[in-house]
Amino acid sequence: MNLFRNLLFWIVLALVGALAAQLLVQDPGVLTLDFRGTRYVTTLAAAILVGLGIWVALWLIWKMLTLPFITLRRRRSRAARMKLVEGLGALELGHWARSEKLLNEAARQPLALRQGVSPLAHAGAARAAAAAGDAALARQHLDALTGSHPVTRAVIGAELALADGRPAEALMLLESPDVQPLPPRGLLLRAHALAATGEVGEAYGLLGAMRQQKVLPVQQLDRLEAQWASEALREAGDANILADRWESLPKAFRTDPDAVTAYAERAAALRWDDAAAKSVEKALDERWDESLAAVYGRLPIGQLERRRENAERWLQAHPGSPALLLALARLNRAQGHWASAEGYLHRGIAQGAGGDAWEELGHGFAESGDEARGRLAYANALRASRGEAVTELPGRDMRQQLHDMAVVEERDEHGMPRLRE
Repeated sequence: MNLFRNLLFWIVLALVGALAAQLLVQDPGVLTLDFRGTRYVTTLAAAILVGLGIWVALWLIWKMLTLPFITLRRRRSRAARMKLVEGLGALELGHWARSEKLLNEAARQPLALRQGVSPLAHAGAARAAAAAGDAALARQHLDALTGSHPVTRAVIGAELALADGRPAEALMLLESPDVQPLPPRGLLLRAHALAATGEVGEAYGLLGAMRQQKVLPVQQLDRLEAQWASEALREAGDANILADRWESLPKAFRTDPDAVTAYAERAAALRWDDAAAKSVEKALDERWDESLAAVYGRLPIGQLERRRENAERWLQAHPGSPALLLALARLNRAQGHWASAEGYLHRGIAQGAGGDAWEELGHGFAESGDEARGRLAYANALRASRGEAVTELPGRDMRQQLHDMAVVEERDEHGMPRLRE
């Protein structure tokens, strides 16, 4: 486009020149100049040529006089750019002291101020100084941006404050009125600062704007959403807030194990037993998850009979689930059916339930007065958590115990499973 414009200009100029020359040839005219008693007579064409010659001569003289200054300015500009490039390169490579020095020199160049290089150089120098552990120098570089570039100063200051474990300071910088609206990077930092100060609900509320501005790749935003959704549920102050946050979650998150666990545990803590149980039941009916099965058995709520019946129903589809067997053991022991609980615990241990099942076995033995086997079960729980070999319980051979307790054939008068002796 520039080439076409320049070509058009020269064509028009040539046409105008040709027209003027044609007019001057037809009638060159006469120009008379009286100067200090002397009369000069010439044609108009000659006067124009003399004027152009004088203008060209003056232009050449001016160029010759200013050439040294232009050369010096270009050399300084090139040096400032080189320092900026080298300083940023040193920052990426971890040469903090060298990077801060080069960027500081680049920022102080007069040409850097005029060309807008100074903010970038001060920002990089602040990061280099902070990485080197010189907080005072980093703050000095940031203060240089306060008047001219407050948004840049706030974003970089918040980034350094978060990295140093000062989320409250980062939040104060990003919530200042003179830096609104925040750029995408500032929005992300504000969300992290809110989450770090315990305001996870507000951080979760910023995810919509972060997705709209494409602050992070979709996969990372999804991970943040899952993390903050669970934390927001755990910090809910009362049942109404908990219900509002649960209902506002996308449908997919209502079966996410972490989110469901957070909701169920918080609902149980708020004495909302029915909601806690139903959330886990619905999630397990839609998608089986071992961690949720374990949560279902250890929730500190009532409804033991209902939960036991649901667990037995799931056991038909997942007979080898160690978490479900452990849940059934806990529910049976809570109802006072220790024999059934012990059978489920041995089956769970055989399926890899590990230290939790041994610990539950120890609780049951201790409650039933069998202190010797209780101590041994507790010791096995510790060994299993360390990955060490466990010790067999005294009495019948362990393999025979597991075989005998593996089959539930009938139920007693209370509907409880009766183990084959």
